[in-house]
Amino acid sequence: MSINRTRGTRERLVVIGGDAAGMSAASQARRLNKPDELEIVAFERGNFTSYSACGIPYWVGGDVPDRDRLIARTPEEHRARDIDLWLRTEVTEIDPDGQRVRARDVDSGAESWTSYDKLVIATGARPIRPGLPGVDAPGVHGVQTLDDGQALLDTLARTRGRRAVVVGAGYIGVEMAEALINRGYEVTVVNRGSEPMSTLDPDMGRLVHEAMEGLGITMVNDTEVTEVLTGDDGRVRAVATKDREFPADVVVLGIGVRPETTLARAAGLPLGTHQGLLTDRSMRVRGHENIWAGGDCVEVLDLVSGQQRHIPLGTHANKHGQVIGTNAGGGYATFPGVVGTAVSKVCDLEIARTGLREKDAHRVGLRFETVTIESTNRAGYYPNSSPMTVKMLAEHRTGRLLGVQIVGREGAGKRVDIAAVALTAGMTAEQMTTLDLGYAPPFSPVWDPILVAARKAATKVRSSL
Repeated sequence: MSINRTRGTRERLVVIGGDAAGMSAASQARRLNKPDELEIVAFERGNFTSYSACGIPYWVGGDVPDRDRLIARTPEEHRARDIDLWLRTEVTEIDPDGQRVRARDVDSGAESWTSYDKLVIATGARPIRPGLPGVDAPGVHGVQTLDDGQALLDTLARTRGRRAVVVGAGYIGVEMAEALINRGYEVTVVNRGSEPMSTLDPDMGRLVHEAMEGLGITMVNDTEVTEVLTGDDGRVRAVATKDREFPADVVVLGIGVRPETTLARAAGLPLGTHQGLLTDRSMRVRGHENIWAGGDCVEVLDLVSGQQRHIPLGTHANKHGQVIGTNAGGGYATFPGVVGTAVSKVCDLEIARTGLREKDAHRVGLRFETVTIESTNRAGYYPNSSPMTVKMLAEHRTGRLLGVQIVGREGAGKRVDIAAVALTAGMTAEQMTTLDLGYAPPFSPVWDPILVAARKAATKVRSSL
């Protein structure tokens, strides 16, 4: 590896991380600056750039037939746009005072320093891998990168047995359980929470639980994994809890992720309570004029609670990258914050949430009213109408919308976007009742389920005064 370079007459932008935030920033900065004005150097420790990590469960499950369909832009395409991209090159140190980074070639081990005028940190998040006996045994997989997905598929192809255990029941855990069911596996999900999908309140998570069991997935809640057991060949054979063993030919860890800020911490950059990098609205790292950060390694402002949160989503990462690239490229842009919108599915069951859960509202000291309504995704008389449950939280006295959760079949999930817009606008439940939403029997009852929930929440707020 020969990248020991000092700055020339043109400015140099160095990017750490070659996925959504990092390469979006690099691409946007390149749009604003010609190569003779700004040199862009990007380091990526893996084999791929600009891919959809969110699509990995659907590739593993067979819905997406080919890995390359998850890649939005190849390394060659980035290089063709005059971005000096180095794959399998890991940045091991940031020197803010000297404005340089140390990078190591993953294959050869060769190291060198590269100087920068501007730096983008987009190191992403790392899967939570509990320190359990046997957790590193062959057949135990985390699923965060395309390389992880390929390794899991290789294991599935080699494994004779058809028993899988998923540890954790968040988004990745639930989606991987579905993927393995689609692959013909007998699936058990071991979850330490009271219900799957802890991003929902437990009463809504119960609906997900019932749907998963309806697919043949065994849900084991309120249970901690204590050990991964191995056979004589050293491969995984079971997952153990305090009082049970669950046979397994393959284990998938879906416990969640943490911000990957090891480099940032060592460099003395500011971290928040969730150990994510802290930035201002321009995504500039606080206290550092020429360093920006974005994607899963940062904390962002929650517009509903007013507090910093770590919400690792590709939608945010791409927006961060656009803002960073604009600012690093000499323009001006800001990222105002998020309301915490997310959507997922278990086969045909759609799961969505935005804003605060009950425990979130309690934690920040908000008083609130909550309502839950049952409705349908279409007019009740229209063919293939199916049930939908909507839960809504509104602030006590003011009626300000605080959060919405939705579980239902076709057409349920994306309805959460109505609530996301209302949250961003600071609307009350009363104001939502007059929203002019589209209506026709194939798409909605005459009163959309979101409006039914808003009307009920507004009535409850008024009655509490």
